[in-house]
Amino acid sequence: MALSALDLFSIGIGPSSSHTVGPMRAARSFVEELEREGKLDAVDRVHAGLFGSLGATGRGHGSDKAVILGFMGESPETVDTLTADRVVDEAIDAKKILLGGRRIITFNRTKDVVLHLRKSLPAHPNGMRFQAFDNQGTVLSERVYYSVGGGFVVDEDGVGQSLPEAVQLPYPFSNAEELLAHCEREGLAISDIMLANESAWRSEEETRAQLLHIWETMKECVSRGCSRTEEHLPGNLMVRRRAPRLLTDLQAKDDTSDPLRAVDWVNLFALAVNEENATGGRVVTAPTNGAAGIIPAVLHYYMMFTPGANEESVIRFLLTAAAIGVLFKQNASISGAEVGCQGEVGSACSMAAGALCEILGGTPRQVENAAEIGIEHNLGLTCDPVGGLVQIPCIERNAMASNKAINAARISLRGDGVHHVSLDTAIKTMRETGADMKSKYKETSRGGLAVNVIAC
Repeated sequence: MALSALDLFSIGIGPSSSHTVGPMRAARSFVEELEREGKLDAVDRVHAGLFGSLGATGRGHGSDKAVILGFMGESPETVDTLTADRVVDEAIDAKKILLGGRRIITFNRTKDVVLHLRKSLPAHPNGMRFQAFDNQGTVLSERVYYSVGGGFVVDEDGVGQSLPEAVQLPYPFSNAEELLAHCEREGLAISDIMLANESAWRSEEETRAQLLHIWETMKECVSRGCSRTEEHLPGNLMVRRRAPRLLTDLQAKDDTSDPLRAVDWVNLFALAVNEENATGGRVVTAPTNGAAGIIPAVLHYYMMFTPGANEESVIRFLLTAAAIGVLFKQNASISGAEVGCQGEVGSACSMAAGALCEILGGTPRQVENAAEIGIEHNLGLTCDPVGGLVQIPCIERNAMASNKAINAARISLRGDGVHHVSLDTAIKTMRETGADMKSKYKETSRGGLAVNVIAC
């Protein structure tokens, strides 16, 4: 399956790409399918069942609200994040929704969106079953969808299958060694290879413009996260916001003699993004929402502390990060419900490490080394959100991984790219580790911190 950089970096809504963005897209897709089949006008009621990790942590991740918005025709890219909660609350109170944005039907949240806490569908931990009924209670349509990480959604037939190549890439690659072979044969950087491949979907000018739009969205997310006035994040954990206070402190005491002051700024950037994500704000999946702060934090670090940083550096950074992300998506998983947090924060750390290495002048082999270091030291990382919220340990974990990515790039740049463990081996190990990991450590909030920290 050929993936574009814009598949890895998509604009959506918090707090979770797999539990919020994915369900919204799936519900909207279900309604669009009803319309294509000419059944929409006959629908009297719709029903959604959420299973596995979606059922276990769906309330804290806003999965139920996302499904309602999807039924109403909203998409993660365009939904108004400031009014979304109010729109859902009004629909619940009125016991009616505007199906597909044009047909009013009755709606009962308790009966029509059911989170199955202990049931799963067979193909993936993030399963959804949607049904549409006519006024006689007859099933008009029933479809199963899976949210497989990073906002990607497949239907029942698409799970586990290699989709046919819709495009012909000039430099196809299925693993890191193939990617490096292209670089060495052509004398190109990884970002050059990825940019050439993007031409299969759009012009170079459009690719550059869209990547800069992604960067602008990341900057806006940091800005919003730093300017929020609410003292606490949503939810019963009452987690205090740190980004606004940290920014004030850094601006008041920006001591250039402190050799580690850059660390504080990296922490700020990551915290701001993930606090905004926890609020349900607009974020960029990078490659998921739960890990959305790492790539923006590392890129902000580069732009702030590197002389001569410019928009071309931003484009090269995002292209390199996307090339590495494609390897994780194709050969393992970026879904916390499937492989734990190593698939989310670990993948993002690897992507950021490799991308930073390239724009700091690293060779393709050094970039691959940096990416390998980034994932190797996140292997086995569990996904155990307290209270089912993308807050503890998720927000802080992004800050830690951002600094780890920077260190991985620096370690690699001090070497020549020769190392014992390849990125392909580390990705394979991550996939195998995820398969061995108990389900309670894979975004179910039934293990680890989730059961050892009082949630209310």
